[in-house]
Amino acid sequence: MVRRDKITVPVLLEMKRRGEKIVMLTAYDYQTARIEDAAGVEVILVGDSLGMVVLGYENTLPVTVDEVVHHLKAVGRAKLRAMLVGDMPFMSYQASVEDAVRNAGRLVKEGGAEGVKLEGGRRMENVIRAIVDADIPVMGHIGLTPQSVHHFGGYRVQGKDPRSADRLVEEAKFLEDTGCFSMVLEGIPSQLAARITDAVTIPTIGIGAGAGCDGQVLVVNDMLGMADDFRPKFVKRYGEFEKLMAKAFAEYIADVKEGKFPADEHGYS
Repeated sequence: MVRRDKITVPVLLEMKRRGEKIVMLTAYDYQTARIEDAAGVEVILVGDSLGMVVLGYENTLPVTVDEVVHHLKAVGRAKLRAMLVGDMPFMSYQASVEDAVRNAGRLVKEGGAEGVKLEGGRRMENVIRAIVDADIPVMGHIGLTPQSVHHFGGYRVQGKDPRSADRLVEEAKFLEDTGCFSMVLEGIPSQLAARITDAVTIPTIGIGAGAGCDGQVLVVNDMLGMADDFRPKFVKRYGEFEKLMAKAFAEYIADVKEGKFPADEHGYS
């Protein structure tokens, strides 16, 4: 069933209450956002993953607020029914509360975001409270947090032992108490994600966290198979677009080289 009402924070909370799964995908451009929205995706995230899948960075750390704003504007031009969320990039909220509120405001005021996502739990208390006090909805993000890649020593599953699992449950409860309207659970064991989902009244959106979450998110390039050499365990591929694109490009090159394109029907008289 495709929802036709505008997706807002209250709608997502009601979906959690009813047990209706929430579908979230990333998008970075107008055309992709338009297609996702028409298909019925409920939350579209302009993620800092754009650094890797669009801008060619090694990780998400170099992404700037200006870059996120740029892509938010493009996605927002699709006149979305989905809720539009913008990622707060590395060092846009860690240095000071004032920086955090100002940069969250830019994502909303300049980019058109209807909410922002930031990584971290209890240590982000003052930042989250200040952004929420500015009437900007905040989506939390705990577990494997990619902006902490150097701290973790790589992209490693979190919460695998009882002590760290208990800590993540408390972090999730804390995010709810601090005012987050939802949270992403990334790279944690399925049983732990289900436990967290039962422990909070706000929606949990899983990525590499099993089926027990209230919703799921994937990077659109990953689920479409845009990078043939990138196959993480948590991604289900719904297409093989790299192969399709390579085939189309090869056929186009051959047609041009052999004089088959353009044909008469492609010209004007």
